[in-house]
Amino acid sequence: MDRRKSIKALVLGTVSTGLLVEACKTNEVKQPDAKADAFTGADRMLEEKAAYEKLMKEENFFTSHEMDTIKVLQDIIIPKDAVSGSATDAKVHEFIAYIIKEKTELQTPLRGGLKWLDMQSLQQFDKVFTEAGQQQQIELIDAIAWPKKAKKEMAQGVAFFSLMRNLVATGFYTSEIGVKDVGYMGNQPNQWNGVPDEVLKQYGLSYSEKELRECAKYS
Repeated sequence: MDRRKSIKALVLGTVSTGLLVEACKTNEVKQPDAKADAFTGADRMLEEKAAYEKLMKEENFFTSHEMDTIKVLQDIIIPKDAVSGSATDAKVHEFIAYIIKEKTELQTPLRGGLKWLDMQSLQQFDKVFTEAGQQQQIELIDAIAWPKKAKKEMAQGVAFFSLMRNLVATGFYTSEIGVKDVGYMGNQPNQWNGVPDEVLKQYGLSYSEKELRECAKYS
């Protein structure tokens, strides 16, 4: 199983579990906003709309250098291939920039991890991570991408990369590009050919010519 398939399997399991947990919370019923939401065209709860608008007014947490580093990282995690575009093509960095405004507990681990990555790159290659060569970048990521193989002194980098990988996978596979990559077709019309012949015979039944002519016609 290649990297993309592995990530896909992990994120689908995680997202499915999360959706099930949320679906089971029935202790509180909230009424949707009566007016269609102007920024998405979909109905939203009043508190959801207020929270969204508040977050959008906040300044971006990441600096331009940090965002450039995230773009490099996310394309190492999910590169462009014959099936679909890369994480950057899916604008995963915008998802990450948005989500950490809400999940502020992720801000320090992410900023600290990005700084750790630059420091390691400077020590090994005398360049910050974004300026290192592609092979050098891959070499550094390989040292933290496999927790069981990583050296103890790389523990901080391992924790950071695991967090980043989870965010990138979530952002990618909930984007339009990622949904197509999974092959999700959504609700599709199907064709029912009636009760199988063996079942009809079991109960001594059959379709009349009229039923077949009028009810089993597809266009």
